[in-house]
Amino acid sequence: MKVLVTGAAGFVGRAVVARLMGAGHSVMAAVRNADDAPAGTIACPIGDLAGPVDWRPALAGVDAVAHLAARVHVMREGAADPDAAFAAVNVAATRGLAEAAVAAGVRRFVFLSSVKVMGERTTVGRPFRDDDRPAPEDAYGRSKLAAEDLLLAMPGLEPLILRPPLVYGPGVRANLRALARLARSGLPLPFGRLANRRSLVGVSNLAQAIELGLTHPGAVGRRLLVADWHPTTAELAAALARAAHRPMRLLPVPVSLLRGAGLLLGRGAVARLTQPLEVAPDGLAGLGWRPAVPPADELAALMAALARE
Repeated sequence: MKVLVTGAAGFVGRAVVARLMGAGHSVMAAVRNADDAPAGTIACPIGDLAGPVDWRPALAGVDAVAHLAARVHVMREGAADPDAAFAAVNVAATRGLAEAAVAAGVRRFVFLSSVKVMGERTTVGRPFRDDDRPAPEDAYGRSKLAAEDLLLAMPGLEPLILRPPLVYGPGVRANLRALARLARSGLPLPFGRLANRRSLVGVSNLAQAIELGLTHPGAVGRRLLVADWHPTTAELAAALARAAHRPMRLLPVPVSLLRGAGLLLGRGAVARLTQPLEVAPDGLAGLGWRPAVPPADELAALMAALARE
């Protein structure tokens, strides 16, 4: 099978490329610049997704698309109109690619969305489920939901929507990278009282789910959550320290103090660390998805990658 992977040079993209090539598939790597394409792929430079893109060369001879490229959520949004900025890439560019895929006779289309289309938090004992009503709270989540809707409504397309929570593994950025570096430092961390659970998914297991979605007949037209681990924040911090072979001391700092002070990671990051956000990936499990890489192994790879930097 020949697969077009957008965002092939990114954190998730590289894992998907490695997974597909390891299974014997050929990969067209849609990247901003040709030099960014992972080794062994067919480079397809497309420039900036916010501008016009001619997808025809990238789709030539392709059997399926894994659309991973996106304007991603950031803690400090700089755009004057965030909804327009996110829509230009996550909605308009997705529509352009999907229309070009249909015109080229490419039907199977896996779209990497986000749990943020569901909302920012869950209640204890009530995880998000695949058929829950979406309730995005920011421009990123709204743009992803709009892209989902247009893909599912497009004639001639066989889309699968995957909604991951926080993705972990080697190459991770942003808040989890910051937490991993803190855990690797061996310093005491003020998370001893954090009992909220946050679902996560390892990048290797997410790549496995994407590969499954490219071929499984039961995946078509679905919106599916994906997660492989549901630790408390304290358990996550301790697991990161173990993966780095560091001692871990978790200080019992009251949650209210953490929220007020924004200790170490910033107020936005602390808000996410202290709130529950669990998902139940029942639909994906029903397709036969069984996560192959244990969380401890993915965390070990993450910490080893940090140590090499």
